[in-house]
Amino acid sequence: MSTSNFNKKLNNRPVGFFDSGVGGLSVYARFKKSLPCEDTLYFGDLAHLPYGDKTREQLVGYAREILNFYKSKKVKAVVIACNTSSAQAYDVIKDEYDFKIYPIIQSCAKVISTLGDSKIGVFATQATVDSGVYTRELKKYNPELEVREIACPRWVNTVETGKLDDEVNILDVKKHLDEMNGFRPDRIILGCTHYPYLMRVLERFAPKDLFTDPAEIFVEFIKKDLGERALLTEKGTEGKEQIFVSANPENFVQHSKIFYDVKTLPELIRLR
Repeated sequence: MSTSNFNKKLNNRPVGFFDSGVGGLSVYARFKKSLPCEDTLYFGDLAHLPYGDKTREQLVGYAREILNFYKSKKVKAVVIACNTSSAQAYDVIKDEYDFKIYPIIQSCAKVISTLGDSKIGVFATQATVDSGVYTRELKKYNPELEVREIACPRWVNTVETGKLDDEVNILDVKKHLDEMNGFRPDRIILGCTHYPYLMRVLERFAPKDLFTDPAEIFVEFIKKDLGERALLTEKGTEGKEQIFVSANPENFVQHSKIFYDVKTLPELIRLR
């Protein structure tokens, strides 16, 4: 079977997304806006939230369970819309499946490393920082880059609770920014899908254009790559979507509102 005929059988299959919770919806929402005709699936692994304090072994296990679920759904690609999973699980599982897997960190680093910066800062979860993957991936494409990664363990909870005006949370944001400013970065990557939603706090203490939301770069990267692989859908109608969670569907809908308008209650899927 020729590659073109093979791809024609694949290109109308859905694209799967996953994250530990609702944060990956920031990537998902941009994808839906950019490629509205694609069928999509989203899995929020609320049973294991948060991912940021889990071991690598645990994160690899969660990723395999979700990818096996998506294999049963006959996806054409899976988007790891989670920095922590990209950092800790992708390199282990990337060759275990016959569909394309897009990790947010590795995909975005390839683009960001070419933007002409000398110093890049990264705010991320503890697990992402511990992996060193942002430094490794950025310097893979530009060895001259200086990279500083700082963990911000409270920020996910600040976003999900909506307490952006709480003085303790504001001071926590300022503390990490002050630490990063000692490095004097040309750019700061918001290396967790929740962190861009802190922008109105961040820009109180630093220029808005200092910060980069990887989700914007990531979706353009995926769109371009699907096109080059002849995997963009041929359908001209709005794509279907299905949303799954491993726990607490009602909580998912409640906390998703700042990221994406989830119109129906997600289907509960217990993978363990």
